[in-house]
Amino acid sequence: MDYYGKCIEIVIEQLEKLKSEKSNPEQFLEAVSTSLQQTLSAQKHAFVLEVLSGCLEYRKLLTIVVDAFYVRDGRLCLWADYSLFEVICYLAMFQLDELGFQAFCSIIKSQPAGKACKFLKFFFNPLNLCSWIKDEWSLIYETAHVKENWIDPLMRWQPEVQRLINQLEGVRASKSLDMKTKAKVTEPKEFNLTVPRPRAIPMPEPVSTVAKPKPVPQSTYQEPKEQQLLQMVKRYNRRKAEELLLKANMEELRCAMPRPHRKPLAQDSKKQEQHQPTPRIRRTPQLTFFRPDNFPVKLNTAAILREGALYQRQVEKELQRVDQLVDGAGDFSEFLEWQKKMKTRDREEQLAAGECRRLQGKLSHEEAILARQNLMQENKQKADQKKEEMAELMLQRDKRRLQEDKSMKELVEQVIEAQKNIKLAQMKLVKSRRQIVQELMEESRDLLQRSAEEAKEEQKRRCEVIARLRALETQPIRKGKLVDLTQIPGYGLEGEMSVVELRERLAMLRETQRREEEEKRDQINQGKRAKSQELQNTLEQISLCRAAMGRTAALRWEEKKAQAAAPGTPSQDERVLELRRRIEQRAAERRRHTAQPQVSAPRAVSRPQGAPAEAQHWLQLEQSLERRLRAQQLGDHRLEAA
Repeated sequence: MDYYGKCIEIVIEQLEKLKSEKSNPEQFLEAVSTSLQQTLSAQKHAFVLEVLSGCLEYRKLLTIVVDAFYVRDGRLCLWADYSLFEVICYLAMFQLDELGFQAFCSIIKSQPAGKACKFLKFFFNPLNLCSWIKDEWSLIYETAHVKENWIDPLMRWQPEVQRLINQLEGVRASKSLDMKTKAKVTEPKEFNLTVPRPRAIPMPEPVSTVAKPKPVPQSTYQEPKEQQLLQMVKRYNRRKAEELLLKANMEELRCAMPRPHRKPLAQDSKKQEQHQPTPRIRRTPQLTFFRPDNFPVKLNTAAILREGALYQRQVEKELQRVDQLVDGAGDFSEFLEWQKKMKTRDREEQLAAGECRRLQGKLSHEEAILARQNLMQENKQKADQKKEEMAELMLQRDKRRLQEDKSMKELVEQVIEAQKNIKLAQMKLVKSRRQIVQELMEESRDLLQRSAEEAKEEQKRRCEVIARLRALETQPIRKGKLVDLTQIPGYGLEGEMSVVELRERLAMLRETQRREEEEKRDQINQGKRAKSQELQNTLEQISLCRAAMGRTAALRWEEKKAQAAAPGTPSQDERVLELRRRIEQRAAERRRHTAQPQVSAPRAVSRPQGAPAEAQHWLQLEQSLERRLRAQQLGDHRLEAA
């Protein structure tokens, strides 16, 4: 790790020098090789020169990745580590297959764990490699070359690199824990400060009075009257339909079915049996109830019992009330009259409050029109100021663009000169890499021969083991002995018996269990018959109670309808009169404002000839505003007349 760490540090130092001096890359490489040849060994010297020349040759590819890393994931990293990230990117792209994964791991571990881990996680992300990195590299080289030589090898090494990243994250976590345990906890001490003098109480500032906001109307949280009326009509129709159906089923007569005189009595009786309505409702009219839309609703047992108990409690309560009246209890007629008077008074107050809300809305509408007119005048002045500022900014932008174009032309000329000097360095790199490839091919042949010999020996050993296992499988095996079902096992336990005796006892138990189930079934059937009879009685009582409740509901509905037909007039109180007076004042002020655009319209025509389009635009705006105000005045007059 120390060996590779020192080499990487030397490469980073030389890259920083090249950036600061901005000299020719070829001359810089020659100067570095002569200076390092005396201080470093031959192997270190070759490794440093190869990495340095590779970083200079493929600098365009490396800058694409490193710049994107600083923009996305490395916002908190230092720009002083730019050269370190370039070297790591070059080693991962071009030297990973030649060095081997173990050497690459040692190089990465020799650098700071946090920085290397963050960059490798960003660079070896499959989404980044296969999307924008591939597209950016394809702009410089051909797409097939990029995919075959760089993208595919990186994707092949991605699982091993992911394991290395996990190791680096574990090392970082352990170091942070050690630092936390070693760090001493600082104990804060209080400052010896002088006690300040008490300040004088300032005079209270006058509180600005803000207009009271309009409260949320209660109608927002209530259902509309139309919906309530529809629900009441629906309930009334349902009660009425149930009463008519029950009455028709209970009082149906045989003479209601007409008989033709042309056919004999036998045929007539047969036809009557065929066309007679289904007797389900006649036999058990209490089990089915019809809704107003002619769909039957069947009640279950729980609903029948619940409704029967409810009506029973109501009957008992009514009997108690009658007994109390017989004993001399008081009447509630006076209380009901007082309650009716209070309800009428509350209704009048509600109508007055509604009138106040309507007038407040009208007043706010008038004030909004005045505020809109003032706002339009202010916006017109602000628009003129903005146009002058935009003209000045456009002039400054044109000057800045001319300067940028000049600087870009100079930069392009410098880049063209630098690319001419790179070709010689590329030729030297190709020669050195060919020698390294030949050496690696010879080593790989030796490794393949060794692995083939080891595979042959392993195959022989496996064949011997398989032959032994097959010989063991061919040996004969004794089968199980015969079993006598009538014989007792003889273990000496209490209650031992043979299999035949056990089967006979189980058959006897099944027979007794079947008899018990039949007896229990008979008891359940008897309980069901008694329960059905009880339900029949409760249903008869429910039908009678429902008929009575339907009649009372109809009478109550008629009374409410008569009360709603004659609503009271809202009382003229001081709040309503004050609001009307304020509305008249605002309307007069608005009419004065609306008269101004008619006078100022001809002035818009007499503008300087330098801006005819702008004058026409403002003239159209004033005319549209005038038309809108006239339409609002007509609407207000119609509302006042109504």
